[in-house]
Amino acid sequence: MKYNKMHKNLFFREMVCGLTVEDTAKLCFKTVRQVKLWDSGKNDIPPECKRLMRMVKGRDLHFKPDWQGFMMRGDYLVLPNGQFVTPQRLLTAISVLEIGSELEIKTTAKLIKYARMLSKII
Repeated sequence: MKYNKMHKNLFFREMVCGLTVEDTAKLCFKTVRQVKLWDSGKNDIPPECKRLMRMVKGRDLHFKPDWQGFMMRGDYLVLPNGQFVTPQRLLTAISVLEIGSELEIKTTAKLIKYARMLSKII
């Protein structure tokens, strides 16, 4: 009994990233023939193309470990805890952090004062 097996490259392109042969070729600046060679397993997908394919489909945002677990799903940033964040919500959070309330300013001033006193002692 003969049956076709799906190579890991084909599985990655179609199932994980959801890209067509043509889309992959355009994205990676390769020919359709080259992508079909990847799918058949004759050649491996270059790491830079794999990363690009994952980034485009929102599977990865960045290769640095600080961004592990973050991904894009549609118009939302998905946090590692599974929370969906809209662009407006993200901008609002950044604005609130930048506002500097009076309590925050007093606390910062005291911390700086104590740090200077400690630096004189040490």
